[in-house]
Amino acid sequence: MSTNESAPITPLLNVSAESQPQSEPVAVSDNDPDNPHWGVIQALLVWLVSAAMLLLVPLVLMIPYVFYYVFQHGSQEGLVQDPNLILISIIGVIPSHILTLFLVWFVVTRRGQLPLLKTLGWWWPKEFGPWKTIGFAVLLLIGGWILTYLVPGAETQIDHIVKSSYKARFVVAFLAAVTAPLVEEFVYRGVLYSAVRRAFGISPAIIGVTVLFAGVHILQYYNNIGVIAVITMLSFALTLVRAKTKSILPSYVIHLVFNGIQAIFLVTQPLLERLLKSRGAAATVEALVIHYPTIFI
Repeated sequence: MSTNESAPITPLLNVSAESQPQSEPVAVSDNDPDNPHWGVIQALLVWLVSAAMLLLVPLVLMIPYVFYYVFQHGSQEGLVQDPNLILISIIGVIPSHILTLFLVWFVVTRRGQLPLLKTLGWWWPKEFGPWKTIGFAVLLLIGGWILTYLVPGAETQIDHIVKSSYKARFVVAFLAAVTAPLVEEFVYRGVLYSAVRRAFGISPAIIGVTVLFAGVHILQYYNNIGVIAVITMLSFALTLVRAKTKSILPSYVIHLVFNGIQAIFLVTQPLLERLLKSRGAAATVEALVIHYPTIFI
């Protein structure tokens, strides 16, 4: 028998695992919120499109009423201050938020291939549980009240919206407590922070997200430095918590509590002012209310 016939065949079966045909696995980064599969350009596009929708969707909803108003009154005089137009513009933020959530889902999950919450980082970290999160939110709110008291400013765009009608006040409160915390955390601390952190590091990510979050509100609050300072403080704190915990759940709960308490004040403020007889007491109640910085670009 020749040596070729007696040669072992086991080496033919000892093929490395790398050469074996395999189905494409999900990358490790898909489950690591600090190492996402999307990049900075994608993240910035999500941010820009979400901001554009906040402008365009309310505008589209307002156009029919503008034509109706001009037809009824024969001119545009008084249109800007019309309570119905203001209400429509605020209601238009709701579909904008819904569309933004869909956009985030589309990018983060790769059109449904990955879990949304797990990919963004949605869990309770051991070092930052629910009670610590709620307590931190209350401290931030108290700090915000003190800051706006020490640095007073003129009435802002949100002030005018809230005072236009009770319906508008209620819708603003709804946005502040229900849709805005989720949408903004997904966009800023979820999509944006993760991509910038992977590309440039933790510090640039914290600074960049803080600046972007505060910057989009400047047009609304340009005449109130105190409110702008509160927004900047809140954004920095939320992003710092996200950086330390690798999770957006604590940031979301902080945002929710911070806004939710203010939403309660917004809805109940007219009733409280009617119950208080003295003007000074009513002014005190009004001074305690920090109108939530919802994005109305």
